[in-house]
Amino acid sequence: MDQYTFYAKKPIEKYHKSDLFLFISIILLWGFGIFTLFICSQNYGLRIFNDSLYFVKRQLISSLVGFALFLALLLMDMRLIKKILPVLVVFTLVLCILTLIPLTSDEKNGAKRWIKLPFNLSFQPSELVKMVIVLYLANYFTKQEETINFEEKTVFPCVCVFVGFFLLVLFQKDFSTSVFIMLIGILLFFVSGTKMLWLIPLAVFAIPVGFLIITLEPYRMERIIGFLNPSEGVSTFNYQAIAAKRAIGAGGFWGNGIGVGLERLNNIPEIHADYIFAGWAEAMGFVGVVFYVILLCFFSVRGYRAALKSPDRFASYGSFGCVSVILLQSIMNCLVTCGGLPSTGIPLPFFSLGGSSIIVTLAMCGFILNTSRFEENSEKKYKNDEINIESFTVVK
Repeated sequence: MDQYTFYAKKPIEKYHKSDLFLFISIILLWGFGIFTLFICSQNYGLRIFNDSLYFVKRQLISSLVGFALFLALLLMDMRLIKKILPVLVVFTLVLCILTLIPLTSDEKNGAKRWIKLPFNLSFQPSELVKMVIVLYLANYFTKQEETINFEEKTVFPCVCVFVGFFLLVLFQKDFSTSVFIMLIGILLFFVSGTKMLWLIPLAVFAIPVGFLIITLEPYRMERIIGFLNPSEGVSTFNYQAIAAKRAIGAGGFWGNGIGVGLERLNNIPEIHADYIFAGWAEAMGFVGVVFYVILLCFFSVRGYRAALKSPDRFASYGSFGCVSVILLQSIMNCLVTCGGLPSTGIPLPFFSLGGSSIIVTLAMCGFILNTSRFEENSEKKYKNDEINIESFTVVK
């Protein structure tokens, strides 16, 4: 790993400023997400709760919590984040276990993905797992940087934690999120330069088990069938996907605007959740889609730039993982809406209705923005217990 150049080889110094353009892109994504939710959820909120702004209000309340965590992770010292990380891992583990207990689980449509909270609220721990597993692996790779390529046994503890979270999310009947967590974990293993030979026995075991898991649940098979043969289930299991594609096509080049779009969007069940991208595409048209893609790419480029330039390996790996979580979720959700992937249930970050999703997304953005701080005062260096500052090698 001596010649590995993922992180910047320069001293860790006192940071003062954050990437302004990255911050602006985060605010714009959040703002357009609230705007799109307003477009897509008015009629549904009025029909079910007699309040056209019901879902927008809930998302704004969740956003307040998310921005509080955003500020906390933006201002918090990276060393403090690493110190509280074990508590966060255990806390997330407990939350995942609570989803499997009937008294605390909030079961919806046969899935046990949520835990009950006061005031008729709920929280989805699998969303928090996405961030926690990234930070845990980033911290582990930082500590094991010298030996992880030479002693395969050093990979075993983090693989156990990684697989443990994967199984807990899988037991919640959230197959899509569990697979996504596995992909993010493998990506971080790859970026850290870890030997990937451990993937072979894991793949030999996971592929047949994954096939079995898909075939055991009829709705999962219906999603695969609907993807491979769009003409099947037009009025049943494939109705939502077909309606979403029609809405995207109806948007044309310039879009139908807010009012016209609302009438068409009534044909898509739960459009304010996983298929909200269809609402944006119909209302804003091809121009709006291109603008969203450019904005998402700009956010990703600035985020990856912050990760690559950071002299702190933990911040570097963590930010890379957090940006990847947001980017890959966005790509997967858009592909599902456009018919490029089977329905997954993966939300669109910043846009899809979901308090858990927006809270964790904003928290990850705070961490990324913290990483983007650049060194300004070379005379004020802070010491790190695990890292030799001058050579940036792990102390034995």
